[in-house]
Amino acid sequence: MKNFVFISPNFPTNYWMFCRQLKNNGLNVLGIGDQPYDELNPHLKSSLNEYYKVSSLENDDEVYRAIAFFIFKHGRIDWLESNNEYWLERDAKLRTDFNITSGFQASDIPYIKFKSQMKKNYIKAGIPVARHHMVDTLEGCRAFIEEVGYPVVTKPDNGVGASHTFKISNDEELVKFFEEKWNDTIYIMEEFINAEVNSYDAIIDSKGEPIFETGNVTPNSIMDVVNNMDNSIYYIVKDLPEDTRAAGRATVKSFGVKSRFVHFEFFRLLEDHEGLGKKGDVIALEVNMRPCGGFTPDMINFAHSTDVYKIWADMIAYDQSTMPVGEHAYCAFAGLRDGKNFAMSHDDIMGKYGHCMRMVERIPDVLSGAMGNQMYVATFPTKEDMDAFYADILREN
Repeated sequence: MKNFVFISPNFPTNYWMFCRQLKNNGLNVLGIGDQPYDELNPHLKSSLNEYYKVSSLENDDEVYRAIAFFIFKHGRIDWLESNNEYWLERDAKLRTDFNITSGFQASDIPYIKFKSQMKKNYIKAGIPVARHHMVDTLEGCRAFIEEVGYPVVTKPDNGVGASHTFKISNDEELVKFFEEKWNDTIYIMEEFINAEVNSYDAIIDSKGEPIFETGNVTPNSIMDVVNNMDNSIYYIVKDLPEDTRAAGRATVKSFGVKSRFVHFEFFRLLEDHEGLGKKGDVIALEVNMRPCGGFTPDMINFAHSTDVYKIWADMIAYDQSTMPVGEHAYCAFAGLRDGKNFAMSHDDIMGKYGHCMRMVERIPDVLSGAMGNQMYVATFPTKEDMDAFYADILREN
């Protein structure tokens, strides 16, 4: 029996479903988390063969002791994953330290976590990238802006989501950025791209071949959602565009991805951009070597009448999956922000769109910055139907 260590199986809350499918496939599923066992979701409890509680997953010594205990009790660890962006570096270091070869190692981290390093592999894949400058001095940044023009976007070179991301439109805002930036953090500055984000979401086998593919579209930027406290919307596409598929597969090859669930982000240009492409072209944004966050795996299931938790677990256990993919639809996410005066009440929304709803619940506070506060997830057969839904529930008085 293969031993699988799942780091933080209790968060996000839907990740117990990865564990369930691993256990169903005959793996020995060993969880490490910081939540007391008695407080775990009952579904998660039944999906784990054993659970080791640490006081904090940030505590290296405790996590190391947990894995050493599992090795002592169960033997060699075959897999170790969290499927969580926050723990990717920790995962890689643990694999390296315990000689777990089924995943990225510590030496791989720079090119899968640092935005400046990602660009090299995108270029190798033949995908255009935005011009960039590693933030140094005020004068150095001004020289870069002379070349590309305002606005520019700055963000941590190794960051999660849109945390501490700035859109800088003039010299005054540039000076303010230097006053507000974290002194112990390396930032990257990029030319601003007028585009929507299109993703390639796939489960890749040990040979680097996709066994499942889809994608999503984010019309408004996460940066604006976080910085402006906007509503959050994105949707799973009914059918993956061929140019996104081609870019995603080229990126898989360039980064050497094997045996992973991935979420690659691309810009689709909303206007011609000199040096990058024409309106509608796909260019690089960033790679995420884990599933798209939050409830997106569930949304993918709703959009494609399938179970990506099982497909992923089948990839782990068998390097293939026979899980069927059924009827396709658009699956829309809307995260409404508290405090806004929406034209439709919750009861109005459910009265009109209840038959389309797949999930309706409050978003955990830790995710609300990027996702809003009240979540509605619904499926629609056409984009026109979905657009009408968004127009209705986002309308304010």
